[in-house]
Amino acid sequence: MVNAVLLGHGMVANHLVVGLERIKKGDIPPYGVPLAKREIGVSIEEINIVASYDVDVNKVGKSAYEIARNVFKDTIPVPETLKDLVISKGVHLKSVEGMPIKTTSIDEEYDTLRDMVEYFIDEWRKHKPDVIVNMLTTEYGKTFDTLDALKAAIDNNEASSFTASQLYAYAAAEYAKRVNPVVFVNVIPVFLANDPAFVSLYESVNSVILGDDGATGATPLTADILEHLAERNRYVKFIVQFNIGGNLDFLALTIPEKNKMKELTKSSIVEDILGYDAPHYIKPTGYLEPLGDKKFVSLHLEYVNFNGLKDELYVNVRINDSPSLAGMVVDLIRLGKVVIQKGYKGTLYPINAFFMKKPGPIDAKSISKINAYSELLSFLGIK
Repeated sequence: MVNAVLLGHGMVANHLVVGLERIKKGDIPPYGVPLAKREIGVSIEEINIVASYDVDVNKVGKSAYEIARNVFKDTIPVPETLKDLVISKGVHLKSVEGMPIKTTSIDEEYDTLRDMVEYFIDEWRKHKPDVIVNMLTTEYGKTFDTLDALKAAIDNNEASSFTASQLYAYAAAEYAKRVNPVVFVNVIPVFLANDPAFVSLYESVNSVILGDDGATGATPLTADILEHLAERNRYVKFIVQFNIGGNLDFLALTIPEKNKMKELTKSSIVEDILGYDAPHYIKPTGYLEPLGDKKFVSLHLEYVNFNGLKDELYVNVRINDSPSLAGMVVDLIRLGKVVIQKGYKGTLYPINAFFMKKPGPIDAKSISKINAYSELLSFLGIK
């Protein structure tokens, strides 16, 4: 059994908990779970979601069943087993400031960062998590870089220096130090596995931090196209790739600082894969509510082929955003249990390279997902 805690009960969490229960019941096959056909040592059926945290006043205190029924209506069956999962109050630290959300959080009850950390340690003692998954709405945060700076910010109660994700990650490490090792999975753009401070912190408590920013949709597609061109020695002249969506995360990306974090994680692939920085525009571009969770992606790329001739490539797709990430989170939870059992600590590039847009540790290169998949299987000892 692998116990998992969810941070942020948005659309990804809704699809995760509903899809997971439907797979367990045998109602649907595990399509969209990359390693579902591979024996990795932990089955999908062993995943147990023990807690979920949010700061939306319309979610806290309600069951995952009630929330999912309200979101999916009659489009997707919602298993009644989710009535037992009740959303708990999380930490805010202004991470959804500027969003149309009425919040309730532990910030209102605790005066210091240290008190908040202690609150979550006590919470997680009850739930005994193996894996904690961060799925909050995109935040803007700066790295701490050194473990001393990170600890000093906690001790000096520098709340303005922390995002909710960073506070959760610190609390998880403290929990690991006192109770049992954990894996913290970061599938949003704030840098955690790319922050040497957090990597050092997790090494010190024999735990693992994975990240950053789950790679779904346009980014892995672009990475694999670039790999295809690089292998054939075609020179890329420029790349244009943009996304427009209508879910809450795309609304958050209308805030410039948050959009910048996403741009950083998305655009690192170009020079890493090609070996040169081709002119590119790769970023989330806009919010249009009627698109909902099914985002529009467009890609335009020009390259030089043999004898100096130029070719162009155009791709337009509509992609269900949240379930794409939810399927990968299923594997990340399973892999979390595997790597803890094997005694790994710090961060793990072979996992990050396949599942993340900006794979940690810092200065690690992005590679195509085709190559990353092969490296992941090799890391897991799968032929």
